[in-house]
Amino acid sequence: MRAAVFEKFGGPDVLRTGDVDEPHAGPGEVRVAVRAAGVNPMDYKIRHGWMEQLFSTRLPAIPGSECAGVVDETGEGVTEFAVGDSVVGWTATGAYAQYALAETVVPKPASLGWEEAAAVPVAGGTARRVLDQLAVRRGETVLVHGAAGGVGSVAVQLAVARGATVIGTASPGNHDYLRSLGALPVAYGEGLVGRVRAVATQGVDAVFDVAGKGALPDSIELRGGTTDRIITIADPDAAGHGVAFSAGVAAPGTKRAALAENVRLATEGALRLRVARTFPLADAAEAQKTSEEGHANGKLVITP
Repeated sequence: MRAAVFEKFGGPDVLRTGDVDEPHAGPGEVRVAVRAAGVNPMDYKIRHGWMEQLFSTRLPAIPGSECAGVVDETGEGVTEFAVGDSVVGWTATGAYAQYALAETVVPKPASLGWEEAAAVPVAGGTARRVLDQLAVRRGETVLVHGAAGGVGSVAVQLAVARGATVIGTASPGNHDYLRSLGALPVAYGEGLVGRVRAVATQGVDAVFDVAGKGALPDSIELRGGTTDRIITIADPDAAGHGVAFSAGVAAPGTKRAALAENVRLATEGALRLRVARTFPLADAAEAQKTSEEGHANGKLVITP
């Protein structure tokens, strides 16, 4: 099968598209003919080798952890899904490929497009996990850094649905988009603390840093000098600031239930997923480069 592969750690140039052996479904797994694979910041961080202290990557490796597609092979013990079913979920093998193995999938409704479906697992799962860790409640004010991106925009919507006031940092060109999601937008960069305080007159109760662009010192100041209830999923300097870095994985049952709920919300239009750009498999390196530059206004998706 065709897949995007890297054989050593490094920049986007180490990612090539070539032929690799097809995976086959083991017990409890389905093999998915991939129609769309989500591109996430974690993908390029793994490719760089930056995540080796947290978990090791066996090379050669195929990037990607989420996809939408059609079941074309089922493993022993699989009874809920059959060949031909449309599904969306988390992959056990790299998603930047024609085929990927998966254990955690849910049905994909026909009304939800492939690209939009592929945007659900990581963004939706991460946003829910961190909002739960922050214990965001009705009436609180939450600051989301990088609010216009894939994870950030979902976090905004889920926090608003919980009854929180959400302040989202983004470039001015994305402010109307954030307003449409129910957030109060502010520009990032110098003077951020003053701009946030101007709209958060009651203070900031929790901070979710999706961007990893050095906003932790300002976040601590906005929290009154404490690191309590500040979580980043993107800033490698988190430990140096005493801030929690969240890279946890939910239990399979919880993970699947959250995915099913997010898919339901997306299908009903209660969760809006903006696909910024799609790339063919041959342009996987360009997709990761675009992700790493950090200016995508929404989800990046590869269509093998």
